[in-house]
Amino acid sequence: MKRVITFYFSPTGTTEKIVMEIANNLAEKESCCILHHDFTLPNGRTEYPDFMEGDIVVAGVPVYAGRVPNVLLKYLSGLKGNGARAVAVVLYGNRDYDDALLELRDILNNAGFSVIGAAAFIGEHSFSYKLAKNRPDMTDLEMAADFANRLSLYVESAPKDLYISGNPDYKEYYKPMDEEGNTVDIRKVTPKTKDTCIDCKICARVCPVGSIPEDNVKILTGICIKCGACIKKCPVQAKYFDDKDYLRHKLEMEEEFKERREPEIFL
Repeated sequence: MKRVITFYFSPTGTTEKIVMEIANNLAEKESCCILHHDFTLPNGRTEYPDFMEGDIVVAGVPVYAGRVPNVLLKYLSGLKGNGARAVAVVLYGNRDYDDALLELRDILNNAGFSVIGAAAFIGEHSFSYKLAKNRPDMTDLEMAADFANRLSLYVESAPKDLYISGNPDYKEYYKPMDEEGNTVDIRKVTPKTKDTCIDCKICARVCPVGSIPEDNVKILTGICIKCGACIKKCPVQAKYFDDKDYLRHKLEMEEEFKERREPEIFL
């Protein structure tokens, strides 16, 4: 029996929306069941689905600094596609997806999948409430549904080497600049917590790297990947960043990349 399987990392839910829209429409077109594997949280990265040759896997990740998030690379290196077909999907915050989609395609190909299609969609930036605000929106979802309809025509006859624009050597991770044009490193920037925190523990439960302990949500016990989950899912907006380089970078992006970008499809 044919199966459509979603396979995604989505701390703020934007990648999940696009992956689900594509997968649901594909499953309807192909008249098959749909299964889900969300590897956003640490416990989702302790095992893999048993992919089979007849499966169609819709694999989605957000773009971090123009690449597949490096925190995922170890987990993704253990994938075994077993000849299943795959759709590569990345979601970026209106700046650029750079080589992330090409990188994801290569990861899937190297894992034994046959990539039949790929797409780069846009979602509200993890740093901002203004950059690509409220995306993916209805237009994006309609394009995702149309992409699924077009994919159904390629399920059995997709080319083995799907073309995707980008640099096969992959660009370096995108780095913000200071006012003098020097690169700045925001990797060690961590979120702060206001006194308005109600200790609901949501931030601890949504942290994709398990760095916020439930017994003290005001501290970090591990890395912060700037995914925005703890900030955007806090019901009282108690989490925030105050690093000057981070904030300047956010404001610069909101101004420079405010023009709407549209999804790109590769078939």
